[in-house]
Amino acid sequence: MPSPQLALFALVIGIVIGAGVVLLVTWAYRMRMQAIQDTSQSIPAGITEVLAGMDDAACVLDPSGLVVATSRAAARFDIRPGAVLENGELRRLVRDVRSSGISGTETLRITAGNVLDPRLVSARASVVGPRLTLLIVRDVTERERLDQMRTDFVSNTSHELKTPVASVSLLAEAIESAADDPDQVRIFASRIMAEAGRLGQLTGRIMSLSRLQAAESLAQVEPVSIDEVVHASIEAHAVQADSAGVELTRGGDHGAWVRGDAQVLVEAVGNLLANAIQYSPHGSRVGIGIRVDGDLVEIAVTDQGIGISEADRERIFERFYRADDARSRRTGGTGLGLSIVKHATQRHGGEVRVWSRAGKGSTFTMRLPRIDAPGADGAGASKKSKKKHKKKTAKRARTDHGSVGAARNGENA
Repeated sequence: MPSPQLALFALVIGIVIGAGVVLLVTWAYRMRMQAIQDTSQSIPAGITEVLAGMDDAACVLDPSGLVVATSRAAARFDIRPGAVLENGELRRLVRDVRSSGISGTETLRITAGNVLDPRLVSARASVVGPRLTLLIVRDVTERERLDQMRTDFVSNTSHELKTPVASVSLLAEAIESAADDPDQVRIFASRIMAEAGRLGQLTGRIMSLSRLQAAESLAQVEPVSIDEVVHASIEAHAVQADSAGVELTRGGDHGAWVRGDAQVLVEAVGNLLANAIQYSPHGSRVGIGIRVDGDLVEIAVTDQGIGISEADRERIFERFYRADDARSRRTGGTGLGLSIVKHATQRHGGEVRVWSRAGKGSTFTMRLPRIDAPGADGAGASKKSKKKHKKKTAKRARTDHGSVGAARNGENA
């Protein structure tokens, strides 16, 4: 073979062998990298930063269920780095997702860490690498509770409104049947008035509570004198106290001011007084005291009534909840008074506390942020506003207590 042809043939053989070696080395390198990736426990880039910024509980797990990274909120569910995922339902969700390779979401009820009551969670698992799985656990217990409260509110409201409406309808039929008996007509008419008053009171309180819950802020915010709030509340409930044989007393500090809506505060304190009077025995005393404690003003209403059991104490601020359902219905109670007190106090940046002992009585305390007394001009303007509020509240209270009295007369008849 001539030398040029031999040289060309050798060159071709060298190129083929070189290309084969390059391909073999490239293939070996890729297989090595794939093997390293398949056995790697390292977290993909960016996952750690994402976990650090998450509000939900989240974690990354290896195939054995070992947690290799977590978000801050994961500790609420006792999920910690270096530990095995303990919850069986969450482990099953992770296994199913790893076997299928498709992200999955389930709603589960699990026990969160040291908390005994089960939490409703929405858990989502996704594959983030050959050996790693991302698990996100979102606590939706509060959302479920709010949805249930909304449903209960609609149900309870319908039931509470239906009762007086049905009573009015039946009493109207009774009046028609007893048209020839003036005494019976008067009795039925008084009962209709009592039911109409109860219906009006219930509707008014539902509207007040809805306004407090729906509005982002109070309608009218200004310096409010606590002395005037207490005076207006006592004045509005004097008739109820007299008819029940209960003495109202006022004590404590004077000159305290807060910022808020005077009418809302008068209604809240008035609800505490109404409850205290309603559950106090004849001849007892209901006290209302004011105490300035640093930057706080405390308005405490104390009675000598039947008290509240420990089981009821946890629920008395719920809408339509009555510790003594029979007595509340007999005296025209709506089950909304304390709920209004709670929301009114929270809208003013405060809180409500309760102390009670069965057979000894109860003390409800509204704690509100205190402000310095305004100047003479502000005080004068505030007084005019408060006088209007006190007149409205007193008129409403007289109407409500008149309805309660009519209901009592009707029952006695």
